[in-house]
Parts: sequence; C-alpha cells; structure tokens
Amino acid sequence: MLQHTVSAADRVLRDAFESKVLAPAAFTHEAHVRLAYVYLAELDVEAAARRMRESLLGFLEHNGIPRSKFHETLTHAWILAVQHFMDKSSCSSADEFVAKNPELLDSKIMLTHYSAAVLFSADARAALVQPDVDPIPRRAD
Repeated sequence: MLQHTVSAADRVLRDAFESKVLAPAAFTHEAHVRLAYVYLAELDVEAAARRMRESLLGFLEHNGIPRSKFHETLTHAWILAVQHFMDKSSCSSADEFVAKNPELLDSKIMLTHYSAAVLFSADARAALVQPDVDPIPRRAD
C-alpha cells in the first residue's frame, strides 16, 4: 500500500484554513489541491470530501463570501481526482505530491470528465452530479 504523510507545512495550511486565518487570496487552486491531499492522507475519501465541504463552507461564511461560490460537484470531483493521483505513488508532503502531479494544477482538468454545460449548471453547483463525459477513476476498495 502506498504511503502518504503530511509535513509540518501541510499541517500549517490545514490549520490556517480551518481556523479561518488564511486570507481568501491565499486560497488558490494549488492550495485547494494541497488541502485535498492533506485530508486524504488523514481520512478516507468520503470523510475527506465531507471535511473539505464543511471547511470550505465555513471559510466562505467567515470571509463574507456568498455561499453561491461553493460548488458541490467540483468539491467532490477534486477529492476523487486527488485520490486517483495519490493511488499512483507515495508522497511525504503535499508539496511533493503537487510536484509529482503538476497536471492537477490545471483547474480546467474537470472538463475532461464533465461537459461545461453540466459542470457549470445550477444542479452541479447545488448537488453532486456524476460526470457526463468520462468517469473519474475510483479505487476499488
């Protein structure tokens, strides 16, 4: 089984995000990927998705960002995508993971799984919608 651990810097990111001291401008797409890695290194996929959802919603609320910015399908899809790439090699930190998987820094990668019409729909924003182009690979636990 592949090993995934988190570094001190990973814990700082997670703690800063969850305690809402991370500035919204610092929560980039790369920071989203790094946080997903941290959650998945510590939790199973469903628990990681729940924690990401709860953390994102709390972050939005704390920073006065409209809840409408939250996207249920993208949140879950990114957790699955990060897990898929974690299943390919061991890493000792989120930084190492991102360096080994730079394709995850392309925020448009989900358009290889979803049509734009489906992904950017109100339904996909409000609830989990399955890919309509190509399934996101899942571990067969």
